[in-house]
Amino acid sequence: MKVLQINSVCKKGSTGKIAYELYKRGNEAGHEFAVCYGRGKKIEEERVFKFGLDLETVFHALMTRLTGYTGCFSPLSTGRLIDYIESFQPDIIHLHEPHAYFLNLKPFFEYLGEKKIPLVYTFHCEFAYTGKCGYSYDCDRFETGCGSCPRLAEYPKTAGPDHTASMHKAKKKLLERQNMLIVCPSRWLAERSKRSFLKGFDTRVIKNGIDTENTFYPRSKDEYAHLLKLHGIENEKIVLAVAPSFITDKRKGAEYVLRLARRMTGQNVRFILIGVDAEIEDKPENVIALGRTENQQELAEYYSMADCFVICSEMENLPTTCLEAVCCGTPVVGFDVGGTAETAPEPIGLFGPYGDMDALEKNLLTMLGRSPKQSEFVQFRQEYSSVRMFGEYSKIYKELLGGTDK
Repeated sequence: MKVLQINSVCKKGSTGKIAYELYKRGNEAGHEFAVCYGRGKKIEEERVFKFGLDLETVFHALMTRLTGYTGCFSPLSTGRLIDYIESFQPDIIHLHEPHAYFLNLKPFFEYLGEKKIPLVYTFHCEFAYTGKCGYSYDCDRFETGCGSCPRLAEYPKTAGPDHTASMHKAKKKLLERQNMLIVCPSRWLAERSKRSFLKGFDTRVIKNGIDTENTFYPRSKDEYAHLLKLHGIENEKIVLAVAPSFITDKRKGAEYVLRLARRMTGQNVRFILIGVDAEIEDKPENVIALGRTENQQELAEYYSMADCFVICSEMENLPTTCLEAVCCGTPVVGFDVGGTAETAPEPIGLFGPYGDMDALEKNLLTMLGRSPKQSEFVQFRQEYSSVRMFGEYSKIYKELLGGTDK
């Protein structure tokens, strides 16, 4: 079986880790899996190909801002991807995120339609059925064709005219012609998708999977003692928050995490923020701000060291950070938005209304005082493992190939 994973990134970020895990598990199972990705560093591994051209990506982003259109300014990168598909001749194409300024949607989907290549399309956000938005939040215009977009200034942001209605129509025309099966990591997103023009497609729910064997598992205190010493932490409770572009990406909710930290000044609680990408004004004295890390083993040590993980995003699908925390034996508190609460049901998770600081603080104090037993996390390390995820996707691949295992 030959399967080509296509994503914006590889081996980094939530979707990049997922695509790479499927690639790795597929090859370990004796199949031929490949990954094509658009952005990031070049990875020197067999059948891993960066097709996106960095200068063209910058141009694409600039043109999106100026014109209001997206998904149509990367002809060279798109050609490189199609050439690779022609060379690799996959039985299945598994698409993750085709946005982020590196792919022209029209020629790509027209090519897939002409070649009749079976497509598994995993929705990691709502981009597939909206005019342009990664998340539509409380907007339901995607049900009727978009237009008059209230979030033009958000990713993929533009200062140009509102073309969301025409882009929505174009996506509908392209995707309705695909031999496609849709996968959503959360029940929330599957229900949203069924309200869109894609409601007639077979839609399955497969939860994201992570490496729970070699990376995200509970560490002993001896294994993270060097981090406690590094940060001068002795008898304090530790609250961890992790997000890429923590400060500059408003959706990730750094504002609420910092407000929570200020509320808890003097309560013997230390907040550690990982992914801080800008200076924090008036940083609370109980906050340790760290940059992004590509060291996944160290990240797992931070998760294990924490007494609680907090997530304050405005919207999420099935956030991988929550899965990583849970698999390292750390409970989660946050806002009940999108599929976030699906990651950590009680007693290992507590979630309240978005923006409700009183509920957030109460839930955090409850969780810090509760200290769930490690036995309560065991089933989730199985449920969120990449082995389980690969097994579920393998069944879909074989199903699309008529039940065969080439």
